Amino acid sequence: MKKVAILATGGTISSAADSRTELINYKSGTFTGDEIINQIPELREIADVHIEQTTNFSSMEMTAKEWTILREKALHYLNELDFDGVVITHGTNTIEETAYFLHLTCNVSKPIVIVGSQRPLTGLSSDAHLNVYNAVKLAASEDAVGKGVLVMMNDEINSAREVTKTNTVRLETFQSGQLGFLGYVDNDGVFFYRQPTRIHTAQSQFNELDTQELDPVEIVYSYAGADGNLIRCLIPTGVKGIVIAGTGTGRFSSKELEALVEAKKQGIAVVRSSRVGNGRVIPEEQYEPYGFVSGDNLLPQKARILLMLALKVTKDPVEIQRIFDTY
Repeated sequence: MKKVAILATGGTISSAADSRTELINYKSGTFTGDEIINQIPELREIADVHIEQTTNFSSMEMTAKEWTILREKALHYLNELDFDGVVITHGTNTIEETAYFLHLTCNVSKPIVIVGSQRPLTGLSSDAHLNVYNAVKLAASEDAVGKGVLVMMNDEINSAREVTKTNTVRLETFQSGQLGFLGYVDNDGVFFYRQPTRIHTAQSQFNELDTQELDPVEIVYSYAGADGNLIRCLIPTGVKGIVIAGTGTGRFSSKELEALVEAKKQGIAVVRSSRVGNGRVIPEEQYEPYGFVSGDNLLPQKARILLMLALKVTKDPVEIQRIFDTY
């Protein structure tokens, strides 16, 4: 029987509400990983599971410190203790960010699956139990080897690079935009229909990187008539990178451009991203003189993570652009 480690971090999947019909107002971190797993005895039929509690709070509190701890623990189980897979229970609000960080930094080909729930563990028709069951099933599957970090929700398998939360409360919230799911977990097995093509995990140049301290990178959301003052406020704070969530193909107002040029002159890396949600941000001639990096189709929150890691190895915008073109 395959050995799967479950690392519990909190979130809705660990929460309780005052009644079974209360699905919004609940307290995160009420249940431990052991208490969650004990409610799913069927897990013992598909894997030999070991549970470790790492944190037990809202995923909004996740920082590079917690990401690094999860990375180290996952690699300990997979590489040192020779477990076959790792499942991480996580709050859904930032599950995609933790997943992408691990996707870029874990030196392993074995499955790492991140799972959460939209409804509290105590909720009527909670999705927590089946999501965890399917996540363990996926982590124990030979077909998941080499696919990078996966997010398992609502029977659907998503790649860490593309997945994002698209609805505040509905169960089908996690989507991978126009690129689609990697596959499904059904009662008769695990089924993949495509696989990630961008570099990740064991092939990543970041998989031996010290990630205890990463340079601060902020995201600025563009909008009609933006005056650039938010960008100027960031310049003296010590920020090392700015991701601009631009309109359309990563564009922004003329005043924002002036502020971004000021930031660039102060040595702050600038990445053009888009607030649209789908499509590539393509290099444009009008921005070439400024040394801005084009974020391809990464969402702003994913571009922030990649830029933080890139700044650990280079400050050269040409090399940073190569990294964004590769990952």
